[in-house]
Amino acid sequence: MRVEIVPCLKDNYAYLLVGDTGQTVVIDPSAAEPVTERVAREGLDLVGIWCTHHHLDHVGGVEALTLGRPDRYVVGSAYDAEHARILGQTRGLGQDEPLWFASRRTHVLRVPGHTLGALAFFIGGALFSGDTLFGGGCGRLFEGTPHMMQRSLDKLRALPEDTRLYCGHEYTVQNLEFAVTIEPDNAALVERLAQARALRSQALPTVPSTLGLELATNPFLRWDEPVVIAKARELGATSEEPDEVFAAIRRTKDSF
Repeated sequence: MRVEIVPCLKDNYAYLLVGDTGQTVVIDPSAAEPVTERVAREGLDLVGIWCTHHHLDHVGGVEALTLGRPDRYVVGSAYDAEHARILGQTRGLGQDEPLWFASRRTHVLRVPGHTLGALAFFIGGALFSGDTLFGGGCGRLFEGTPHMMQRSLDKLRALPEDTRLYCGHEYTVQNLEFAVTIEPDNAALVERLAQARALRSQALPTVPSTLGLELATNPFLRWDEPVVIAKARELGATSEEPDEVFAAIRRTKDSF
């Protein structure tokens, strides 16, 4: 199985999971054209669509990709299915429900926070996190609470450190510029920001990163680090509880 990055819209990424036989699923097709072009160019067989959540910039290409192709299945969360939020969805998934591709079981993770129906997919050492976890950051809380999001991120940070992170947007530089205001003396973070800027100056993606790198540099996974706790206190956290620390950092990022 291999992963191909498909840039879409202004800063979105869709991802193709390609099996040994050419069977392929696409994750978060915000637009159909870049996906169909890549699939046709490489002679792939697109069999399914996986959606991390219902926002249009993640599902905008679903209708065109399934038009005249009822054999292409569309999965998203059970919550989004119950509320009919993804056009053409054929199956709703909950935590740890079985989802197979290329003879591999995908671990389906419910990660409410950015939206109430958000999912992440973990397969073959790769995590597709949508807008829950970004390179150097995390998603805004459009529907969930800080407690929900912190619990969801805690679920993701428990995965192996060599997990490759494929997130929904190219936000890494902006996220790391905020992160250094939280931990200006974090050498790994400063180095990562320089590397991310260099990649983007060449129009290269900063994805994938690794979970280990996120644990070392992403303030939204570092709520139990003393320096982050101290900064959160300065920013209005009322206790050292993980969700309070997270909430203070997230509120500050909202206006950064």
